[in-house]
Amino acid sequence: MDLTRRPRRLRGDGVRGLVSETSLDASDLVAPIFVDATTEERVPIESMPGHERVPISEAVARVEEVLATGVEAVLVFGIPESKDERGSRAWAQDGVVQEAVRRISAETDAYVITDVCLCEYTDHGHCGVLASEARERWEGGAHDGDGDGLTVKNDETLDLLARTAVSHVEAGADMVAPSAMSDGQVGAIREALDDAGHENVPVMAYAVKYASAFYGPFRDAADGAPAFGDRRHYQMDPANRREAMRMAARDAEEGADVLMVKPALPYLDVVADVRREFDHPVAAYNVSGEYAMLQAAGEMGWLDVTESAYESVLSIKRAGADLIITYFAEDIAAALE
Repeated sequence: MDLTRRPRRLRGDGVRGLVSETSLDASDLVAPIFVDATTEERVPIESMPGHERVPISEAVARVEEVLATGVEAVLVFGIPESKDERGSRAWAQDGVVQEAVRRISAETDAYVITDVCLCEYTDHGHCGVLASEARERWEGGAHDGDGDGLTVKNDETLDLLARTAVSHVEAGADMVAPSAMSDGQVGAIREALDDAGHENVPVMAYAVKYASAFYGPFRDAADGAPAFGDRRHYQMDPANRREAMRMAARDAEEGADVLMVKPALPYLDVVADVRREFDHPVAAYNVSGEYAMLQAAGEMGWLDVTESAYESVLSIKRAGADLIITYFAEDIAAALE
């Protein structure tokens, strides 16, 4: 037996770190936070143990908690005080995200990214302007699906997303992240930001966003579940890998500065594909369902949550993500310390 090649030689404690191929740092992580205009106190998110909705008055304190762990960036989601047909609170000057971002930007050194979508703000819970036929079916009590596939009017939604992005930046956001999966959203937002004098503000595109079963806890957290139907006709089919390259290429051509894949763990092959094909920084979103399932296993005593979370996020980095949005950000950063 030839034992001249012994990989174990490089697995000892003294040398292991020197030959480690992938490193994970708190600066790689982005922590999502939820700001709720309907509450005056922190509200635990039951399906996401350890996370809360915080009132606007607590937004700065929440971000300071994140910064204390070494994580430098946050992704802000808002729950508005009211909803309507077009989601007008999404771009309101006194909207929940706008108010929170003003305070966070003024009082902390956090890098502030904002989610740009309408689903949390529309009364129907879809990511844009609802077609009249679909709204009539919904108001008439038909909740059995999307029917003719005209639930969201793509082109009419673009202007609203652009207005929302500009309002976030004017409030102090450092980066905007459009997530509606509307065709042309990156180009519309890039043009609007440039026209408003914000040509140096980057756009992180939810370029490859799948219609995933792993979003359930988030929809509880952000109060953004569709009132009827689902989002499969404007989010990607989980079966499709080649389409992801077309989606990423489109957003890159429209001016995206960062390309995101969402979710992360079931789509590590896609993360690796995007990393290989594009020079852009690559983001991956370790979503709420991925978080919740590890927490549930930890509560049962089946897994060590911190170790399994670290290994999961490390796998996302190894697949090629430059930055990782994760609900484990604070826990992992604390463990790294």
